Amino acid sequence: MIKLRFCSLALLFLITCLGYSQNTPGWYAFHPNQEIQVHNLPPLMAKSDDPSDVLRTSLDILFHNREICCGKDSALEDRALAADPSSLKDIAAKLQGKHLLSDGRPIMVTADILATSSGDASYQIVSALVNQHAMLMAWGSHLYVLYGAIFDQTAYSDGTSMNVIHKLLLLDTRFSNSRREVVFNRNTDDWSKVQGLLLVDAEQQ
Repeated sequence: MIKLRFCSLALLFLITCLGYSQNTPGWYAFHPNQEIQVHNLPPLMAKSDDPSDVLRTSLDILFHNREICCGKDSALEDRALAADPSSLKDIAAKLQGKHLLSDGRPIMVTADILATSSGDASYQIVSALVNQHAMLMAWGSHLYVLYGAIFDQTAYSDGTSMNVIHKLLLLDTRFSNSRREVVFNRNTDDWSKVQGLLLVDAEQQ
């Protein structure tokens, strides 16, 4: 039986925030530089620099199941080939819905776009990573696999708390050398150049 939805590792009781000012009165980090990563991702490399190859390889890493995507005769092989790799909206539309594995078993794929302007996006990023669930990130018109984050666990004088994300850890599937690991640093990189994030999942019906 295929099960791709990971059980929660912990109850997320902290609200997260990208770009929250560290100069806020009453703010302090009581657990700075916390790091969370999705482990055991397959070390796959795209066949070429072509965006379609990058997309299929990235999806292969996310689903981590060649029956689903994107091996030969996989459930999503044709859908991934048909998707526009420059559009997260089109990728999500092509993947979303009910599909059949090669042996006829049905699966339901969900594909949720996380709007970068949404205050919930940072919470969803941490939630996915806690559940060992990587995602696609479109940054500078290129697709990356987002597999980790570095953040401060913070508290405020009014008793509230949140996580302030400093860095997002990415994989560039075009490379297998040192250029494969990329870091988005919110202190030096422009968040407005992030086109979006896509969280995909599949469950057997």
